[in-house]
Amino acid sequence: MEGILKVCDVKLTYNTKVKSSERPVIHNSEDIYRLLVDHVYNEGTIQYKEYLKLILLNNSSKVLGVSNISEGGINETSADIRIIMQAAILGNASSIILTHNHPSGSLKPSAQDDLVTTNLRKAAKLFNITLLDHIIVTDSGYYSYLDEGRVL
Repeated sequence: MEGILKVCDVKLTYNTKVKSSERPVIHNSEDIYRLLVDHVYNEGTIQYKEYLKLILLNNSSKVLGVSNISEGGINETSADIRIIMQAAILGNASSIILTHNHPSGSLKPSAQDDLVTTNLRKAAKLFNITLLDHIIVTDSGYYSYLDEGRVL
């Protein structure tokens, strides 16, 4: 019975091997798209299935890293706000950018995309973390919630 009631240990570690001067800086949605296409997504998987990723940034808009949040099927992937915020907090992010791909090639956000964006913005605000953008990526372009005035 004692083992059942035992509380698990949770440890926080922050290890970085990249100097601040070597980190890419995000200025706009085009910078985000270039980072995603050049380093995160590749031509072989972007049309295969949906991937949800989180870009973590520091106060100077320098990329701390990219967290793989979930991997789904052809039409959807899981966007658990708790997992997203866990990555942001453990990654020591001051701001975050949510991103996922649409294997269909459609750049139109779904109602679920809109809901996740709204809920994540509210959750992040509680921790004084800013949701800068939500980018939908395809093999032929991207959609930016920020550019469309939909992240406030």
